[in-house]
Amino acid sequence: MQEKCGVVGIAHADTPVARSLYDALYALQHRGQEAAGIVTHDGFQQHQHVEVGLVGDAFDERDLESLQGRAGIGHVRYPTQGSLERSCAQPFSISFKGGALGLSHNGNLVNTAECRDALADAGHTFTSTGDSEVIAHELAHQLLEHDVVEAVRQLMDRVHGSYSLTIMYDDEVMGVRDPLGNRPLCIGKVDDGYILASESSAIDTLGGELVRDVRPGELVRLARDGSGYTSDQIVEVDHPAHCFFEYVYFARPDSTMEGHLVYEIRRELGRQLWQESGIETDVVIPVPDSGRAFASGYAEASTGVEFAEGLMKNRYVGRTFIMPTQDERERAVRAKLNPIRSTIEGKTVTLIDDSIVRGTTSKQLVKLLRAAGAREVHLRIGSPPIRAPCYMGIDMATREELIAHDRSLGEIETAIDADSLAYLSREAIAETLEVTFDDLCMACVTGKYPYDIEGEETDRHISSRVARTP
Repeated sequence: MQEKCGVVGIAHADTPVARSLYDALYALQHRGQEAAGIVTHDGFQQHQHVEVGLVGDAFDERDLESLQGRAGIGHVRYPTQGSLERSCAQPFSISFKGGALGLSHNGNLVNTAECRDALADAGHTFTSTGDSEVIAHELAHQLLEHDVVEAVRQLMDRVHGSYSLTIMYDDEVMGVRDPLGNRPLCIGKVDDGYILASESSAIDTLGGELVRDVRPGELVRLARDGSGYTSDQIVEVDHPAHCFFEYVYFARPDSTMEGHLVYEIRRELGRQLWQESGIETDVVIPVPDSGRAFASGYAEASTGVEFAEGLMKNRYVGRTFIMPTQDERERAVRAKLNPIRSTIEGKTVTLIDDSIVRGTTSKQLVKLLRAAGAREVHLRIGSPPIRAPCYMGIDMATREELIAHDRSLGEIETAIDADSLAYLSREAIAETLEVTFDDLCMACVTGKYPYDIEGEETDRHISSRVARTP
């Protein structure tokens, strides 16, 4: 399982924007580790710098000095569609008769080929294999014939799938969230202007204040002078399809989404996990870092089971889910996590993790704990079994690679060599988030998707969209 992308857009009143964008991207680094980029506008022309690598490696002082202007957008990327080449790094920047356009995209379209073919027939030329360039060209195409609001309305009608966008149209910064709100996007106030970002942690990094989430199907336009923002509700739906996995794994614990602090959501999910499948053992240990809040809540809800750190993380090893081969993932697990023997030896252990995808990490960790002297290893997971791939911006592998796809609970337990295994229920997720299943995307659990995808079942239809009158 790979990270999603992170997007940001900032309009300052007086100060250059490049440094603020750089700092905000640092706060979103967990959402993408393959490439980083910034586009700014100085009132006369665009300036762009994109590079493969982490944020700290992609920019130096000269790069930031060259990115002139008080308004700009930024992006950190992992690939969902498109190759691992620099040409797929974002933001995309294109010039057309209507002006200059830059675009950052978090998400994944499900009708990329159809849109690309139509645009190619209209004379558009593409430089990358990704879906984000398709969105940029479609928006540019619409801006030739319509004002901004109507152009975005036409864009939403043509591109289907998940997308949160930050857009640089000449020197105006805008944000757009798809009609089902699958990917996160929020608005913040900073000292010298306003910001749009995938997560509120980027706003916090700049010393700003979260204003609110961008609503599904909404267009937000930041004032050029940094004094505020305006918004237009382009499309409405009866129910959004917020990605539940943002709360379980992807988002930073210190981010707030849809009114919920992610850390507290994970602690409550841990409490629910104890209520559903708690087991008395000598010690509860988390898989760092994403399992820590779950384990804290689980131990708190127990009748006195000790919470302790039992695995030491090497923070200089990247997330193992993004390793391209099985052998590399197994070696990365061993390099990344080392057991603390005094916590484990001679004890019964409950190991808490946020999820199991392929099962590689879980199997290796059970093996590590047994080698460190654990008498029993019981695995508790803070999400339901992942049984289907994601088409909305998370590379969750194929069905054949997912350990829960065609195995029973007992078969998974045997495959990873745990003494017992239990997952959190779908009902606990919805209850904790205070929503119904209709408001969540849980397609990776249910196999039913919020968008019409060839060969897959859907739990809703495009026809449920209700457009407001212009």
